[in-house]
Amino acid sequence: MLMTGKVVRFDEVRGYGFIAPADAGEDVFMHANDLLDEKYLYQEGREVEFFLEQGDKGPKASQIRLVHQPTAIRLPSRPAGAPEDRQAVRGAGGDGATDAARFRAELTEALLDSSGTLTADQIKQVRECVVALARKRGWIAH
Repeated sequence: MLMTGKVVRFDEVRGYGFIAPADAGEDVFMHANDLLDEKYLYQEGREVEFFLEQGDKGPKASQIRLVHQPTAIRLPSRPAGAPEDRQAVRGAGGDGATDAARFRAELTEALLDSSGTLTADQIKQVRECVVALARKRGWIAH
């Protein structure tokens, strides 16, 4: 039977954890061999779909997949705040408004990649706070 629930905990190293089913009931065992996505994505609170089976020791999930997939965009490999990044954000002779818009877009993508549990409103709030700080510090044009 296909069910939904949220990851209660998952230990990447040991390869197992538990899911709290959406329709209540006892937690369901999950094992890394039954994951359909990369195991590092199965963090506490992430919503999953799975098939419920009866294992030797109780309820067991199989064919576990994330309900909401994180975006495929990754952050750059160089450290954040490297001199070339600061110059690009400050404008280095470019249009400050364009640089601010680019900073805003890159920040939004970074927030989307950082956690699959942030809501759109939370992302907007964090983004506005960081953009205001960046403007105050002179990292982007006003």
